[in-house]
Amino acid sequence: MKTQEQIAVFDRKAEKYDEWFDRHPYAFHSEVEAIREFLPLGESHGIEIGLGTGRFARELGIKEGIEPSQALRRIAVNRGIEVMDAVAERLPYKALHFDFVLMTTCISYLTDVKKAFSEANRVLKWNGSLIIGMIDQNGSIAKEYAERNENDSFYESAKFYQPTQLLNWLREAGFRQFEVRQTLFTPLNEVTEVQPAKLGFGDGSFVVIKAKKINV
Repeated sequence: MKTQEQIAVFDRKAEKYDEWFDRHPYAFHSEVEAIREFLPLGESHGIEIGLGTGRFARELGIKEGIEPSQALRRIAVNRGIEVMDAVAERLPYKALHFDFVLMTTCISYLTDVKKAFSEANRVLKWNGSLIIGMIDQNGSIAKEYAERNENDSFYESAKFYQPTQLLNWLREAGFRQFEVRQTLFTPLNEVTEVQPAKLGFGDGSFVVIKAKKINV
């Protein structure tokens, strides 16, 4: 979960956070389309964890989720998303409840990523999927954000990971059958069109991992 200090920053600067998506529309839609490729087809019941202002949820047709920042929740609710005040490490849902769980960049602000993965596994139905959108620690955008980590910013406390590290933690949490895609192959200010995703990781700054909950 975000710390109280992190939540306070997002509460103070919710509008500035939300403006990022308007300033970088092609980067945003590159991320959206990379995630969309991993969403279940047809009718399915899913949530987004740490959904922020609801930008991704709205684009992807996700109707509900959780967000601990009151200011971000308020914007998401205005976008028609049903949002509960909760954290990834303690999900307020029963077991075997969802077809998919989406986590988009929120892992950079979690205090216990392993616990969050275990909770996602708990609430997923058998053969359900956890879909993670992440900023690759080794990508150009993560390095750009690291240079911006001035006091009282969203980037100051953000922690970026390598995909291999998350894949190991997902295995520990009981997930299998991984698929990985990547996008955003240029610095952020050079993303002037939607960049189609390709398989794997190592070239793109934004990586999407799909992991399934299956009986083994």
